[in-house]
Amino acid sequence: MSHPHPELPAPAALPKGGVRVVALGGLGEVGRNMAVIEHDGQLLVIDCGVLFPEDHHPGVDLILPDFEYIEDRLDDVQAIVLTHGHEDHIGAVPYLLKLKPDIPLVGSMLTLALVEAKLREHKITPYTLGVKEGMREQLGVFDCEFVAVNHSIPDALAVFVRTPGGTILHTGDFKMDQLPLDGRLTDLRAFARLGEEGVDLFMVDSTNAEVPGFTTPEKDIAPAIDKVFRHARRRIIVACFSSHVHRVQQVLDAAEKAGRKVAMVGRSMVRNMTIAADLGYLHVPDGVLVDVKRLDDFADNQVVLICTGSQGEPMAALSRMANRDHRIDVGEGDTVLMASSLIPGNENAVYRVINGLMRLGADVVHKGNARVHVSGHASAGELLYCYNIVKPRNVMPVHGEWRHLVANAELAVQTGVDRDNVVLAEDGVVVDLVDGRATVAGAVPCGYTYVDGSSVGEFDEALLKDRRILRDEGFISVIVVMDAATGKIAAGPEIHARGFAEDDEIFNQVRPKIEQALAEATGKGVADTQQLEKVVRRAVGGWVGGKIRRRPMIIPVVIEA
Repeated sequence: MSHPHPELPAPAALPKGGVRVVALGGLGEVGRNMAVIEHDGQLLVIDCGVLFPEDHHPGVDLILPDFEYIEDRLDDVQAIVLTHGHEDHIGAVPYLLKLKPDIPLVGSMLTLALVEAKLREHKITPYTLGVKEGMREQLGVFDCEFVAVNHSIPDALAVFVRTPGGTILHTGDFKMDQLPLDGRLTDLRAFARLGEEGVDLFMVDSTNAEVPGFTTPEKDIAPAIDKVFRHARRRIIVACFSSHVHRVQQVLDAAEKAGRKVAMVGRSMVRNMTIAADLGYLHVPDGVLVDVKRLDDFADNQVVLICTGSQGEPMAALSRMANRDHRIDVGEGDTVLMASSLIPGNENAVYRVINGLMRLGADVVHKGNARVHVSGHASAGELLYCYNIVKPRNVMPVHGEWRHLVANAELAVQTGVDRDNVVLAEDGVVVDLVDGRATVAGAVPCGYTYVDGSSVGEFDEALLKDRRILRDEGFISVIVVMDAATGKIAAGPEIHARGFAEDDEIFNQVRPKIEQALAEATGKGVADTQQLEKVVRRAVGGWVGGKIRRRPMIIPVVIEA
């Protein structure tokens, strides 16, 4: 379970006329955002994203929301509304549509283009409805109005959901950059108008709620990027998210000024930026962009590479460069610009990549030593503005770890929202809006769904625990052949160990203990090989725990001959 809540019962039936909100991801974590809104027997899904695995998820590719809550009610889902095109908001859409491919997808032009490209890889042709700010769409019983918000990707939207049982304003991810690169402001006039109409529940991005003041405008990092370009001696390698159109635009503009050519590295980067350019969200200066295969035609001081891997993802281009496992051979005098923030949980992976690049002689410029990235999320000052403008009746912080949710809740209280009307919830907690009041009504199962290669949902916590043990504690196999006629050991115990610093000879000490334990068991009439394997496991486990202070995986094999 991701956030089990044994203290909360299963929710009672939704009271007639009420509205139910269940987050299946994104609360208590940064990623796999997904909220389900219910009214009058119908469901509306807002976002459907992925969470990227951390060190304690060995072998896991992606983590999805838990669809169990809605799996038996997919016919009730009127639409999936996507607030913007980041992976933590759209990455799980293919996995949900595999269960029911005709659920309509609703989103802005860029968001839908990015998710459609992803769905093509899964051989799914979706039914889509393109919307933009100012539009209203009736999706079953849900009357949805879309509001422009500023974020680190173009075309982000907040959604205002009107139902007969109450209204909900979901911000999606947003900030209030007053000088955005694309000129598209967060529409505070619309927020104020909706506040006048009445917002019964305000679901607010919490990511930067702990950060005082206001988020730095995107344009303020242009001088830092220009400085990097002026001082770079050889190649410049820029790592950022494959969907960060604004950052790529700044790099293209800086490259044009510096007379450098730009090549994009990585399938997702090339795909997303091609989509952004085709739709007019990315302006590529004439003659600047070249194919990566042509890099050898230019001197090192004329080249810029834009790649993925800013979060230390092991298979991304930058990580492979740091490990010398990429056609781009990073070396002395190269400059690597990591133009992104650290997603919580990725710190160790990112620092490993930075250290690897610096060991190869590269100069690494990152948020810790230069202003080369700004957040896409509203800081505390901006959130206070929003609360004062919207004046919501109830508040439910979303999108963030527990510390972010708590900080956001306190901001709401400071602006005059009654503390009893601020709902702190995690994944799986059911929040009901009845007669204008939001309260916790219970909890539903809401675990992690792991993607492991082609396997989806078949990978459970027990298997993950086994992998952690194999990685951290090692492995011991014990093979014993028992004489079926006499019940005595005919051969073995043969012991094989992996992942131990100690010499194999140390395991000679445990052989007499295994032999003694088996003799005692057979003397009591135990003959079943499975029972004898348990005896071996206990004997070896007790000895290894006491002697070596380890808890390895122990695989006993007892063969009857």
